[in-house]
This record gives sequence, C-alpha cells and structure tokens, in this order.
Amino acid sequence: MMLFKKHSGIYTLYTEQTLNISLEEAWAFFSDPKNLAKITPPKMGFEITSEVDKTAYPGQIITYNIGVFPGVLQSWVTEITEVKRHEFFIDEQRFGPYKMWHHEHFFEKVSYGKTLMRDKVSYKLPFGFLGRLAHRVYVKNELKTIFNYRYSILEARFNGK
Repeated sequence: MMLFKKHSGIYTLYTEQTLNISLEEAWAFFSDPKNLAKITPPKMGFEITSEVDKTAYPGQIITYNIGVFPGVLQSWVTEITEVKRHEFFIDEQRFGPYKMWHHEHFFEKVSYGKTLMRDKVSYKLPFGFLGRLAHRVYVKNELKTIFNYRYSILEARFNGK
C-alpha cells in the first residue's frame, strides 16, 4: 500500500508491507544503516560516506551521496533522532535536497514470524511554487519508484516473491 497526502504545504507518504520474518530479524535489517543501499535503486548511486555503527541510535549522523536527479549526486546528512528498539526509529534530513524530511519507520509483530513494517515520510520541497510544480511532475513519481523498488526487493528477499 502506498498513499500520498498534502497538508499545510507538507507532503506525507505512507507505505506498509508485511514481511515473513520475525520482529527481531526485521529490526536487525532495517536498523542497520548499511542495508539502506540494498533497498535503494542502483540508478541512484547511493553511497554512505560516513562511518556507521551497526544499529541506529539517537543522535547518529549518517552522511551519504545519492542521485536525486539523473546524473546529479547530492550530499545528504541524516540524523537518527529517536529509537525505540523493535518498535520504531525516526530519521530526519539535516542537510540535503528537501526543505524538510522526517521519516518514521514502524515495526509490529502481526503473527508468529510475520512483521508489519510501516513508513511515514513527511517532507517539504524548497522553492515555493517551483517546488510544488517539481513535486507534481517529478518528485512524487521518483518517490513512488523508490518505494516500489524497495517493496519488490523486500518481497524477493523476505517473502520469496
């Protein structure tokens, strides 16, 4: 499931996916920043440029390069602002292409060996009217592509599809 909403100039993207893995396995995979490259489309050239610890913790700063536009790499600085082990973690852009980026990752055991993973991404683009236009003609579709790619990779990796 993927849903976009807009409120007060902020866009919010909601996704969810049930994975055939335990809550502990899901947490171990998603809280390890090194795994982000595995679920990001290769065409984006995602590369972590900072040293990262194995699991996310509050205050952790992660720097990386990512292709937000074709052929253009952008430096991005993210801070893990909140973590509740086996339940959720939040990352926020400190520097990068968005005026605001707040990404909430939620994990919930739904049955034995199954975990519901939900994402809520709230973001705002710079440049006022031009940012809104860019969202309509490019950014929204790119985010759909990224999260659809992620969904298919996770289906193959954890759900055998």
